[in-house]
Formats: sequence, structure tokens, C-alpha cells
Amino acid sequence: MFAVLKTIREAIANWWSEFTLQTKLLAAATLVVSLVMSGLTFWAVNTIQQDARHNDTRFGSDLGLLLAANVAPLIADHNYEEVAQFSQRFYSSTKSVRYMLYADETGELFFGIPFWEPEVETSLTIERRIQLPENYASHGDKPMVRQHLTPDGVVTDVFVPLKIDQKYLGVLAIGINPNPTAVISTNFTRDVTIAVFVSIWVMVILGGVINALTITKPIKELLVGVKQIAAGNFKQRIDLPLGGELGELIFSFNEMAERLERYAEQNIEELTAEKAKLETLVSTIADGAVLIDNNMQVILVNPTAQRIFGWEEVEEVVGGNILHYLPSAVQVEITRPLYQMASGESESAEFRIHLTEPVNRTVRILLTTVLNLQRESIKGIAITVQDITREVELNEAKSQFISNVSHELRTPLFNIKSFIETLHEYGEELGIEQRQEFLETVNHETDRLTRLVNDVLDLSRLESGRNYNLDCIDLAQAIEQTLRTYQLNAKDKGIELIQDISPHLPPVMGHYDLLLQVLANLLGNGLKFTKAGGKVGIRAYPLELNPQSHTQPSKVRVEISDTGIGIAPDDQKAIFDRFFRVENRVHTLEGTGLGLSIVRNIIEDKHHSQVHLVSEVGVGTTFWFDLDVYEQETMPGMIQGTPDFNSV
Repeated sequence: MFAVLKTIREAIANWWSEFTLQTKLLAAATLVVSLVMSGLTFWAVNTIQQDARHNDTRFGSDLGLLLAANVAPLIADHNYEEVAQFSQRFYSSTKSVRYMLYADETGELFFGIPFWEPEVETSLTIERRIQLPENYASHGDKPMVRQHLTPDGVVTDVFVPLKIDQKYLGVLAIGINPNPTAVISTNFTRDVTIAVFVSIWVMVILGGVINALTITKPIKELLVGVKQIAAGNFKQRIDLPLGGELGELIFSFNEMAERLERYAEQNIEELTAEKAKLETLVSTIADGAVLIDNNMQVILVNPTAQRIFGWEEVEEVVGGNILHYLPSAVQVEITRPLYQMASGESESAEFRIHLTEPVNRTVRILLTTVLNLQRESIKGIAITVQDITREVELNEAKSQFISNVSHELRTPLFNIKSFIETLHEYGEELGIEQRQEFLETVNHETDRLTRLVNDVLDLSRLESGRNYNLDCIDLAQAIEQTLRTYQLNAKDKGIELIQDISPHLPPVMGHYDLLLQVLANLLGNGLKFTKAGGKVGIRAYPLELNPQSHTQPSKVRVEISDTGIGIAPDDQKAIFDRFFRVENRVHTLEGTGLGLSIVRNIIEDKHHSQVHLVSEVGVGTTFWFDLDVYEQETMPGMIQGTPDFNSV
């Protein structure tokens, strides 16, 4: 209930607040006049009604005393028939009497007029005793008068004691109808008062409407027109058929608006061209650019910023609050600096933030205030967004690479320096075998250092962005050349080196020297991690996707397998990373840890393929990759399945 009352009160307050001061004063004055007239009308009506009631009361009292004096002797003699006749004549000759009732000293009714009417007859039948008022004095000499309201008006009830020689015989109850003249006068006065009250408000409202049509409406139209002109809408016109001063004012306003519109049309093309140039310039820069005003509303945003912040699908960025659209990580960092710059507390700020949405990237955000021509006030804030993900990755890779190279170079250099210093200081005290052993160690470490430098140079050359032209390559020739290179090494270690090259192997698209390096690294790793008595082999065969089509395959698969120590599942994910060496886990062999990184770079970046592996610890490892076929020719005698290895 209280909530409803509060809502109604607020609605009335809002409605009242929309009126002008002039309207409020006019309403207040009208209300005061209306209240005064209402008070005067109420006083007049009340006075008339009181006079009417007083007259009815006096008339009823006199009439009751007159009747009581005439019928009291008859009642004392029990001459009720005469009482009835007299009462009937009196009732018929007087229209102001509504009823006449006679009751004895016990209150029992013995006569009443008009007793023949249904309601009275029923009342006499049901209730034959009169209900006297509580304050009725039966032993008094004056009648008791009261009034009660009926559908026909106020009826005056008169209770007159019937006495003869101070003996109480009963009571006479007379009902007096209201004075018709007083009732008519009261209704007429009330109607006139209401008519006056309504007339006051009608005249006030009519005056307000005429005032609004002739004065207020033109002024409001002029006010709306001035606001529209101030907002830049120079097409605003006022069309009111008025004369006099207001008509001249409206004509002058329309003429001013027309001149402003012509002036705006002359300059709008130049402004549009300059804006288009600015937007084109901003949209073509590589960095993201966002321009906001002092209220954080976006004014301009280029495609780069939309891509970085993932706003491509958002349509309401321009014109909206930038803090509602920024990623949470950016919003947390720059919200406070933005408000500080908007209030003039600072002029610029710089942040480096890592984003996870819409994609993982690192950005550098530069905030700069935009000042007016006089450099006195802040017009907005320019936000420059630079995607430095690649820069961060390169710096991290560079740091890691330098750290790894330094570590790898330090070990062989330290060993070479240590053994040479020992030979230099204690050479004469050492035996021939010891000196020979020291020199072999130095030579071994020198070879190791040479391999490391060569691998680093190879990887650096591959990652330098140099373009390699792919040509038609005889893959079988490259495999045979690689096998001949490692044949003696395999024989010395007691490892069987085998090959399985499919007959009529089609030529492939590739770079001969780079593929030789891939085969050499993979075959060298297989020999390194295979014990004596094991096997290392190379297999090459066409990859026929649909054996029933008998069409020339589009790929050639190359597999290098060994029966070495294998690679654990946890190591298989990092096997192609720089300087990662399985021997670091098993502590048996040495290496640079760059061979497989070189292989992956050559196959993936230069030949647009992928290197795969399958391995099981203690069983062996197989690396494979696919190369595109150079010519599409039908090759008879395709070997399917896994053929047996043939010894080299």
C-alpha cells in the first residue's frame, strides 16, 4: 500500500514539475479563487438549510401542541372515534403532515394515520408499540423534536405528551414533511455555486488555450528552432501564420536558418573530404588506433584495433563507452590512467599487456592526450595499439638460443683449454700414451665444436628467410648418396645399414642439398642411438591414397627407422626443440641438439610438409615425412605394404 502511494506521489510530482512557472502560478490563483467561492457557497447553502430545519422544527412543535390540546380531552373520555375523525380531517387538510400516531402511557399504539398504507399497516401489525427516543420526557410539557433523513428528504418528528390535569395519557407522534420552498432554494443555490465554480475553471482553461495558441506556441516553436540550429540542424523552419511582431520574428528566424544552411552546404564537402582522408590514413597504418573523447566514448577506430581487440563482429563500438568493449586484462590496466588523462593529471602512459582473448598475443598500448589548437584544453585521448607478439617471441628465442649456444660452446672450449694447458705444463712428465690420449680428446672436442658451429650456422641460414627454389629431385639418388656416406661408420659400429626404395620411384619437388641434410641428420641419429648388431634403414615408396584407382600418386613417403634405444613419450613432444637431446636423459652420448630442429625447418618451412615419428623405448624409432611428386605419370609395379629390407 505504501509503495503504491509513493508511486502515485512521485507520478504527480513529475507531472507537476513539467509545467512552467507561469502555468503553476495561474493554477494556484485559480485554485484560491475556486476555494473561496466554494466556501461562500457552502456557507450560503448551510445557512438556508439551517433556516429550513429551524422553521420545520418550530412549525412541527406548534402543530403538535395544537393537536394535543384538541385531542387530549377526547382521549381522556376514551372517545377514540372522535379522535379518529378529527385526525383524519386534519391530515386531509394539511399536506405538510406525513403521519400521525397515538400511543397510550405504556407506549402501545391505538391509532395511526395513514394506517391503511401497506408500510404503516405492516408496521402496526408487526410492531404495535412506539419506540420513543431515549431523551423523551413523558412528564414534560414541551414537545420533543428530532429530524431523520428519508429518500424524500429530511422529515421532522414531533413527540407531544398528552396530558389532562397533569395526568399523562400517552404520546402523539407527528411527522412533518420538509418545506418544499426551502428544498428548492437549497438545490438552486447549490447548482448555481457549482456552475460558478466550473465557469471559473472553464474561463481559466479557455484563457490558457488562447494564450498557448497565440503566444506560447510560437515562442516554444522558436525555442525548439533555436535549439535545433544550435545542434547543427540548419534545415529547421517555423511555419506559423502569425502577424505582428511575432510574425516578423518568425520570418527573420527562417531567413537566418536558410543562410546558415547554404553556408553549411558550402563547407560540408570540404569537411567530409578531410575526414575521409583522415580515416583512410588511420585505417592504413599497421598499428591499431582508437580515438575517444573525455567521456570515454569511441570516436574513431581502425581495422587493426578491431582485429586485435576482436571487435570485427561488434557494430556499436563507435559511439559506445570503450571500457565496455575492452578485454578484461586491458580494462584493468588502463581504466584509471584514462580517467587521470581525461582530467588533466597526466599526458601520456605506456603499457605492455598479454591478451588471451580473442587470441594469445602481447600488445603495447600507448595513451596520448589530444589538445585543442591553443593546447589549453583536452579534447580526447588517442590510443595506439602495437602487436609485439612476434617481437616478444623473438627476444625470448634469442635469449634462449644465446644461453644454449653459450652453454654448448663453453663445455668443449673448457675441455680443449684444460687438456692443452696440462700438455703445456706437464708435457715432459707425461707418457707418450697419455699425451696421445690428451691430443685425441682435444681433437674430439674440436670436432664437436665444429659440428656445433656448423649446425648453428645451418639453422641460422634456414631461419634467415632465404628463399630456396624447389626443383625436380631424384630421391633415390639422394638416399644412395647418404647411405654411401655413412656406410663405413655403420660398419665400424657393427650396425646393418639397409635400404628399401620402391622401383620406378617418381621424382619429387624439393631442394637436393637440403634433403641430403635431412637424410644425413636422421640417419646419423639412428646410427648414434643404435647399439652394435642393430639395424638402421631408409625406405621410400609412393603413397597411393586409393589403390583401386591406378592413378599416379601425388606423394612420396620417406621413412628412416632404427632399432635403437627409442624415445620416451614425454620426450617425443620436445624432440624437435633446439638443444633438446635425448642423450641428456640417458647420459650416454653427446650431440648439439640442433639436428632435428634443422630437419623440421627444412621439411615444414621449405618443403611445406610435416615430420612425424613413432617410437617405443627399447624397440626403436621411425621418422617419416611426405614429399610432393613432381610429375603425374602412371608408375607400374607400385610396391604396397611393407617390403623386407635389403642389405646395402
